[in-house]
Amino acid sequence: MKKLIIWLADNKNTPKILIIIISFSILIRIGSAILLGNQISDLPGVSDQISYHNLGIRIANGYGFTFDRPWWPATPAGEPTAHWSYFYSIFVAAIYWVFGPQPLMVRLIQVLIVGFLHPVLVYQIGKHAFSEKIGLLAAAISSLYIYFIYYSATLMTEPFYITGILLILLLAILLVKNFDQISNDRKSFLLFIFLISITSFITILLRQVFLLFLPFLYFWIILSLGKKNFGKSIKFAALSLTITFLLIFPITILNYLRFNQFVLLNTNAGFAFYWANHPIYGTHFEGILTKSTYLDLLPKELYGLNEAALDRELLKRGLEFVIQDPVRYLFLSLSRIPIYFMFWPSPSSSILSNLSRLASFGILLPFMICGTVSTLLGFKDNFSISSPKILLLVFVVIYSLIHIFTWTLIRYRLPVDAVLILFAAIGIQNILNFVNKRANPTNI
Repeated sequence: MKKLIIWLADNKNTPKILIIIISFSILIRIGSAILLGNQISDLPGVSDQISYHNLGIRIANGYGFTFDRPWWPATPAGEPTAHWSYFYSIFVAAIYWVFGPQPLMVRLIQVLIVGFLHPVLVYQIGKHAFSEKIGLLAAAISSLYIYFIYYSATLMTEPFYITGILLILLLAILLVKNFDQISNDRKSFLLFIFLISITSFITILLRQVFLLFLPFLYFWIILSLGKKNFGKSIKFAALSLTITFLLIFPITILNYLRFNQFVLLNTNAGFAFYWANHPIYGTHFEGILTKSTYLDLLPKELYGLNEAALDRELLKRGLEFVIQDPVRYLFLSLSRIPIYFMFWPSPSSSILSNLSRLASFGILLPFMICGTVSTLLGFKDNFSISSPKILLLVFVVIYSLIHIFTWTLIRYRLPVDAVLILFAAIGIQNILNFVNKRANPTNI
């Protein structure tokens, strides 16, 4: 055991350790893919994969972004839909076009990509934000995290979405850390603009909610680079955002041609905000509605509107709920916090869900808190806005608030889990250091 600890502590062995972590990450996710199999089932928290499976088949067969029968949330048969991620739908359709409607092929290709990238990105972020050891420990935790193993093999946006967010955070950290060198080399400057723009574009295509975090990302970059590089940082942000929206623009045009009205990307924000803040909840939000069905809450007078028009009208009415009773909205939003950070078992959840929750977020939460607190205390003597730790904490706070003030489900927290695992690694290291000092007082 002592020899193993010494081997793990040797920095020369970092590449070998990382290879072991990556290999394990891929293998266990392949196991998850095989376990979920070649069928699409309505398993806990992953019902969206039924939609992506059917939409993938329709696209692969040349019917475009439509369903062959009335579909969730209120899309008539054969009518255009923009409710689902264009990028992920095309990903599924491309695999179905080559291999036929084989969900297992999607699962296997997906877990190979995510199983490799996720631990590598976590390691790199940990290395640059904390230390190489923290990066390795966080990568190992990520490879074992049950939620990530489970969702990596599902036909849903979460695996690629989380990976995209991690890549954007890493690129922002590397940009700020090496900006003097990057800004003085035209090719490097343009390369980073391209990388952040294309990664942001793909991540937004997976889930448009990430658009709400982008201003905070660029604000951190500009603040971190300070007055000295203010002009260059503004130029970088302006060019990156311009390219990102130019990439989005063709999809907006496509949506206009399909719906005859403006839709930036997807038609889901209105549905989500309306349902999440409906007066039926009072001041107590439910993650899954039990008092009624979501379709029952749709105003009857809006039936017949196309998906885009309905989404826009629902967003308008959802905002009216907030304006009419802001106090209720505040308490309703506060009631979403326990649901968002839920780690305890629930009688309404399946055994699989309860075990997954306890064995992942439930176990790591104390370490996440410990690591976050110790990081915040460390700022007391050594605070710098350009610290990568600040960006990671800003993401955790802002992204959490976005969902707390809109619609909350446990799976919406998973991108935050991916970042908090880095702080869990800090917490574990702190506890191990404390135990070691108590066991070996002469080393103090």
